[in-house]
Amino acid sequence: MIREPAVAGQFYPGNARQIEAELDALLQPAGPKRDALAVVVPHAGWMYSGRTAGILYSQVNIPDRVIMLGPNHHGIGSRYALFDAGRWRTPVGDARVAEPLAAALLANCELLAADLRAHALEHCLEVQVPMLLRENPAVQIVPLLIGNGEPAEWRAISAAIAATVREYGKPVLLLASSDLNHYADQQTSNRKDRLALDAVVALNEDRLLQVVNDEDISMCGVVPTYIVLVAAKQLGARRAEVLDYRTSGDVSGDYSAVVGYGAVAIW
Repeated sequence: MIREPAVAGQFYPGNARQIEAELDALLQPAGPKRDALAVVVPHAGWMYSGRTAGILYSQVNIPDRVIMLGPNHHGIGSRYALFDAGRWRTPVGDARVAEPLAAALLANCELLAADLRAHALEHCLEVQVPMLLRENPAVQIVPLLIGNGEPAEWRAISAAIAATVREYGKPVLLLASSDLNHYADQQTSNRKDRLALDAVVALNEDRLLQVVNDEDISMCGVVPTYIVLVAAKQLGARRAEVLDYRTSGDVSGDYSAVVGYGAVAIW
């Protein structure tokens, strides 16, 4: 079971040579890397959010196993769709699915469904894979797409993720893929994004939901972030740090309707 690239040549370069050159520019370690329990990383085209994602991947160790959560933008397939077997192909190589870890997660949470079709067109996790492979060529992934639901279900998924990681007994990075506010002017987006990022840094998942709802923040990966926050705290997380923040306007020069991108490490 091989998932072919859906957005190579669109969200990131379409061939290995161009990808490697882009990664050389985006991934520039500035000092010793640190271990993290979880991260929040953006998923727009590398032209816009790649620098923010690259700063995070340049500062955080990537272990051999990563559980990746992202929003299901297309609404295809199961509400909570797990890609449980096979490989994810990229122009720079394949990332294997961590099949035993995926099977354990399915066994620990009846809400999840093995659903490969849901992932076929989705970009939010695919754009992470070449960066993960660059930082750890041995990385294996457990991709999970999150659709509609309610907090009680999200907390059940968090508990299952935490239990699965504890049972595995080796380092597993939790990754939430999310952009921030969409298509407001720069000043408005900066204000809204700061509210959302402050809640994430405070490790306060309920506050995150509240500000997103009250302030009408169009943070597409708010639920994956919520789930990862809860699971990380159950695994002992005590603090978080924003490693980078910028908007599409900082790249394009058009500040009239921007998308926000933030990178957060959770320790």
